[in-house]
Amino acid sequence: MRVLVIEDDWRTADFIVKSLREQGHAADVAADGRDGLVIAATQSYDVMIIDRMLPGLEGLTIVKTLRASGIKTPVLLLTTKAQISDRVEGLEAGADDYLVKPFAFAELSARLNALVRRPPMTAVETVLQVHDLEMDLLKRTVTRAGKQIVIQPQEFRLLEFFMRHAGRVVTRTMLLEGVWDFHFDPLTKVVETHISRLRSKVDKGFDTELIHTIRGAGYVLRAPE
Repeated sequence: MRVLVIEDDWRTADFIVKSLREQGHAADVAADGRDGLVIAATQSYDVMIIDRMLPGLEGLTIVKTLRASGIKTPVLLLTTKAQISDRVEGLEAGADDYLVKPFAFAELSARLNALVRRPPMTAVETVLQVHDLEMDLLKRTVTRAGKQIVIQPQEFRLLEFFMRHAGRVVTRTMLLEGVWDFHFDPLTKVVETHISRLRSKVDKGFDTELIHTIRGAGYVLRAPE
């Protein structure tokens, strides 16, 4: 494990670095906030330990700057402030964990190991697109060729299911379970009715159809070849 320690108190920094190296880890140290930010932004680490109160640039600013730059390296924030509001502020700034001084190295080590074991953060998909059809999952809007399409909540769920399975045939059973949460056949034309309405909004008036019926199998939403 490669660790960056940004800590201006030399006793604390020396204690952490020596203890980490005794465990076989590689550790670099910076005693100034600005120097620490430069190192953190230009070198690769598995985890960072950042003191909150630092000369040059304080810890929260370092964390915010790293996150704004797209650097997702886990950060353990050290502080003498024990109030819940202080911890919340640190976590909202982008830190992954918070440890109050004084601390035992065994706890610090356990927290670092837990942070390194976490799966990497992935970007959350907020927009789905197939050909000229676009769905914004946050704004709950649908457009095709730049034209806004007004659809009802259940139609939105149906179209989202189609777009997440674009190019693949989805059966009636899959739609009943995935869109309506039915684990039985209600013996109604609920699927066919909603697909008909959706087609009238998504395909009608456009040059190419996106929603297709596959006889004997189901339906598919696909971009034209």
